[in-house]
Amino acid sequence: MEQTMTLKNKTILITAAGQGIGAASARACAAAGARVIATDLNGVLLAGLNDVDGIETHVLDVTDGAAITDLAAALPDLDGLFNCAGVVHHGSILDLDDAAWDFSVDLNITSMVRMCRAFVPGLLRRAESEGSASILNMASMASSEKGFVNRTAYGATKAAVIGLTKAIAADFVARNLRCNALCPGTVDTPALRGRIAAAPDPVQAERDFIARQPMGRLAVVDDMTPTVVHLLSDGSQFMTGQAVLVDGGCTI
Repeated sequence: MEQTMTLKNKTILITAAGQGIGAASARACAAAGARVIATDLNGVLLAGLNDVDGIETHVLDVTDGAAITDLAAALPDLDGLFNCAGVVHHGSILDLDDAAWDFSVDLNITSMVRMCRAFVPGLLRRAESEGSASILNMASMASSEKGFVNRTAYGATKAAVIGLTKAIAADFVARNLRCNALCPGTVDTPALRGRIAAAPDPVQAERDFIARQPMGRLAVVDDMTPTVVHLLSDGSQFMTGQAVLVDGGCTI
């Protein structure tokens, strides 16, 4: 089979596609030829994708198992799934109450379990008929790759994403369904801007985020999208179970 970066004739579902990396990935996958199913909890944010050729939008709460099951039943089999939804909790173990921990686990890892459980049967059918299908899970450089200050819940749950990714990859490697994890560095997104704005000293907070990147700048979403497209395309069909770092050298 010819290996290529095209997503022509592929159906790709992306969660948290209303803004940031999710929205940029939806646009990049559509530009590469995919039929993109862009989902997000916030329908207002999704509206920005409604006029993009190749993208259809669906409001979806990835913490709602029944809603995920209903969507899977309503959609055709997927060729690719990008589990992008997540939350960053700020604080050490001493700042982490049960409610914040439970929410971090539910959104950062259990949502991926629910999504994969619902969509893997269809992905396997596509892998059997087309020879390849792919899952991409959003992890982070703040995971088993590296520890960061005040990222206890985030680091623990993103490490779990890598473990989940490897387990799924091992289970289905012989059936042509791949599963990899994307581990970004610090990306300039609306979510990051919100954390910066909420800091006691936003100017210093931004300087601190930039300082931890050896390249001396924050990543932008388009630093991530070529890797997203590659890992969802047949060009990566010999890659599975990998935590792929796109972190500007932070974990060298």
